[in-house]
Formats: sequence, structure tokens, C-alpha cells
Amino acid sequence: MPPTIEISGLSVVRGGSTVLDELSLSVDGGVVTGLLGPSGSGKSTLMRAIVGVQIVAGGDVRVLGLAAGSPALRRRVGYVTQSPSVYPDLSVRENLVYFGRVLGVARTRSDEVIERVGLGDTATRLVGKLSGGQKARVSLATALLGEPEVLVLDEPTVGLDPVLRRDLWNSFHELASGGTTLLVSSHVMDEATRCERLLLLRDGAVLADLSPGELLRRTGAPDLDAAFLQLVESGATS
Repeated sequence: MPPTIEISGLSVVRGGSTVLDELSLSVDGGVVTGLLGPSGSGKSTLMRAIVGVQIVAGGDVRVLGLAAGSPALRRRVGYVTQSPSVYPDLSVRENLVYFGRVLGVARTRSDEVIERVGLGDTATRLVGKLSGGQKARVSLATALLGEPEVLVLDEPTVGLDPVLRRDLWNSFHELASGGTTLLVSSHVMDEATRCERLLLLRDGAVLADLSPGELLRRTGAPDLDAAFLQLVESGATS
């Protein structure tokens, strides 16, 4: 099967500075791929390019064989931003029903995804009254409404407690086992162990593209934090 996401020569320039420099990579289907790197490495910009909301200076980005941002991808690609993209003056259920109407999905789907992200007890509460972690889960629920084939998650576990982080990662792997392609960004290296494949970014370029085990074997480092630092210091690419 061809890769779900194919990027060739992608360049993004903002404010006169190059954020992504002729970047090329591919992401396979049915796999949890981690996009890791320090703040400012270009992770969010790359994700915005994949979902078609980033102005690019050059290159080609294709998702499921179509140009990124194509109308035909609206229900097929789910996107969760770092900041919750939901309405604070609506309840959890009202938000899901609203976005469900936009996507044209059945009303019953709203309650299904509310339960999936563990918000059944807060379904009638205003989103503005929820904690940061709960708001993040509402955003995730909206992305799951259309049962997307590709799910792009920009730091979805930031600020969440360890138990909830574990539960969400379990959900990510369940989705992948069902054929969904997940691209999950993080700047926390311990989350890399939960991914099947890693894309390590630094200064807008791919520093390494391999599995967690391959990264450890390649560097001989005792853990992924040390492995990433070793790659950064050596300036190696793969």
C-alpha cells in the first residue's frame, strides 16, 4: 500500500525565516507515528501543512492520495490543535452535536465519542467550566466524529495526568489497529516509547526516521532522551 501521507520538498517561510527547509517524508497507514522535537523545531507547522491550513513556499503534500486540504478530505482527516478548538459557552454534548452537523454525522455519534474520551460524566457541563485536560479531550472528541482515516494530533497529552495520558495512548493504538493513521507530536521524549515509528525534527529538518528500538540501537544510549541529545550533538541525519 502507498504511504498515507507523502511529503516532497516542503518549504515554509514565516516572517522571513525558513521554518521547514525542503522537507521530505512519508507516513504509513495504520501506524502510530510520533513527531518529536524541541519547541520551535517545526512540528506544528508541519502538521498544519498536512491538514492543508498552512501557506507553503514550495513542495508537495498529499494525504490519502489527494492534495492536502482538499474538500474531499474534510471527513477523512481529523486534526487536534494544541489549544482546544471548541466553544466554551456550549456544553460538551452541544459542541459535539454542532460539529457533527457540520460533518453530516448521526447525532448518536456524539455520545459515542464522548464516552470514548472519558467525558460521559461531564457531557452536560459548559466547556468553559472544564479543566484544561477535559477541554483537550473535547477537542479530541470533535476530531473523532467523522471516524477519520488520518488523525493529526498536536501535543494532545500536554497537561494531562499520567492515568489519562495512558488511557489516551491506549485509545490511539486501538484506532491504529483498526486502520487509522495517527501522527502525534510531542516534545516529551518518554512518549516516544509509545510510538511504533519516530520522526525526529530539529530546525525544520528530519534528524531521524526510525523506530524507538532502532534509535536506541543506533546510538547505544540508555534511553530515548539521551539518544535524541546524541543525534542533536552529532548533527546526524537518517
